[in-house]
Amino acid sequence: MMLLRTFDARMLTAQRQGKTSFYMQHLGEEAISTAFRSALLPGDMNFPTYRQAGLLIAGDYPLVDMMNQIFSNDEDPLRGRQLPIMYSSKAHGFFSISGNLGTQFVQAVGWAMASAISGDTKIASGWIGEGSTAESDFHAALVFASTYKAPVVLNIVNNQWAISTFQGIAKGGSGTFAARGHGFGIPALRVDGNDYLAVHAVAKWAAERARRNLGPTLIEYVTYRGGGHSTSDDPSAYRPKLEGEAWPLGDPVLRLKTHLIKRGLWSEERHKQSEAEILDEVVAAQKEAEAIGTLNSGNAPSPRDMFEDVYAEMPPHLVRQRQEAGY
Repeated sequence: MMLLRTFDARMLTAQRQGKTSFYMQHLGEEAISTAFRSALLPGDMNFPTYRQAGLLIAGDYPLVDMMNQIFSNDEDPLRGRQLPIMYSSKAHGFFSISGNLGTQFVQAVGWAMASAISGDTKIASGWIGEGSTAESDFHAALVFASTYKAPVVLNIVNNQWAISTFQGIAKGGSGTFAARGHGFGIPALRVDGNDYLAVHAVAKWAAERARRNLGPTLIEYVTYRGGGHSTSDDPSAYRPKLEGEAWPLGDPVLRLKTHLIKRGLWSEERHKQSEAEILDEVVAAQKEAEAIGTLNSGNAPSPRDMFEDVYAEMPPHLVRQRQEAGY
């Protein structure tokens, strides 16, 4: 959680400095993705939204690779063909992020069904924000997950706000987002998303349930988006300016820190030391990535890359277009 928060802060500043075009923070939601990741096994697949980078960070995905993509430089793993924060890594169980939220729920169920049909024990987890539960993809995914008992964990991150609308609009007449699972015969839980240990316990239970072919589980994580929706957003335009100071349910980092100190497993001194070590790690990674290039300086991916990795054998019309472009 601390690594993700420090990474966030540095990348937000980099965006303000013009080193990248776009960034999305995870402030206030760090416990959800990082705790969930620890419940998964190699080969499991996440179908995330753009606010689950903690799945990668907790899975030891290289910070430099993440920054190279954010800076759109010549070492960008996706060669400039995705938005800066829409990562992809099959090796780390992280399916390519789609900006069209809701689609990943259907994809997660389909992947899980394929795993079960093949006799595998690998599971999928789908991720969605509370606002996207109003999309038809959400309901279609629940129908198929329920009907075919797909080994999938379906996660709803309720951070209170979609881009600019309060969660009550998407919830409609339902008491909670978790309650929607019951209508499809899917076990559902509602958990404090700012409690790392609670998230881990629920994720471990749901993952094990899926791995034993006992069917899908729907989980609603109640949390709060501490910052703006993205660097293009001004949350003061649609929510009370002082709302964030209350930080509903409390800062997840401080909560776990306090808990561990009370248990004698942590201390203020160790926390400060960890903060310093993490900052050094992130700064070192940033220097390495910036030495390759940023949005407005250094080496950028070749325009030729836009023609690659689309077909196994490039069709004649793309060969012609590439040649016309001088590549």
